[in-house]
Amino acid sequence: MDLNTVAEVRDARERGVWRAGDAWLGGGTYLFSEPQPHLRRLIDLSRTGWEPLRITRGGNLEIAATCTIAQLSRYPKPAAWTAAPLFEQCCRAFLASWKIWNMATFGGNLCNSLPAGPMISLAAGLDGTALLLGQDGGMRTVPVAAFVVGAGRNVLRPGELLRAVTLPARALAARTAFRQASLYGLGRSGALLIGAVDPVDGTLTITITASTVRPVQLRFPVPPNAEAVREAVEHAVAPGEYFDDIHGLPAWRRHMTFRFAEEIRRELVEPAAVG
Repeated sequence: MDLNTVAEVRDARERGVWRAGDAWLGGGTYLFSEPQPHLRRLIDLSRTGWEPLRITRGGNLEIAATCTIAQLSRYPKPAAWTAAPLFEQCCRAFLASWKIWNMATFGGNLCNSLPAGPMISLAAGLDGTALLLGQDGGMRTVPVAAFVVGAGRNVLRPGELLRAVTLPARALAARTAFRQASLYGLGRSGALLIGAVDPVDGTLTITITASTVRPVQLRFPVPPNAEAVREAVEHAVAPGEYFDDIHGLPAWRRHMTFRFAEEIRRELVEPAAVG
């Protein structure tokens, strides 16, 4: 879609004053999908030269905001990453064409902050930390699980930029479980839950996304039973936090959340019962 109110496209490498009507341009799959009458200028990130993915000295994985879904999917995952299947599972949750995969960015999915954003699910489920750059040159970090605060809302300040997300080596070595449901065969996620067992202390983390307006994380230092998981979900998710749109009513999303949380518990805590 043409953005006929945009009068200028500026290279993000050039310093300039952020002003009303500006927007960061990554892959543009959202920006060009619908009218944006409030926009006057796009700040293009395509020439920043950020390395899409890199393993840091501590074994963490840093994913640049400009990394495309195709690059994330194709990236060779080390054998030590027990959580590696989550990458493809979350990429496939897009249910998008190859054109979108090659343009849509990891950071754009987070910054859109839609409940069904599968990169939010992946990054939150693996305890990712977002690096944010301010217009004054300052930096701050925010857990991805706390980055999204509502449907289409996040903690970014005016002009602030999501630079990268870091997934810790410890989370990459976790045993994981994935559950996703849509009302239609090629529909948007109505519920997407990820479970992870810490390889060091055995803590079980269940991350709830898509069914809720924001990511919700539950942590169990000792293996929980079914009642403990159900009570934790009931306490952590307020009735008004189940998302309501054409892709699923709150009652159905709530039902699938409880169902998937229990399935994940059984898979990761009672594998013999599942097998």
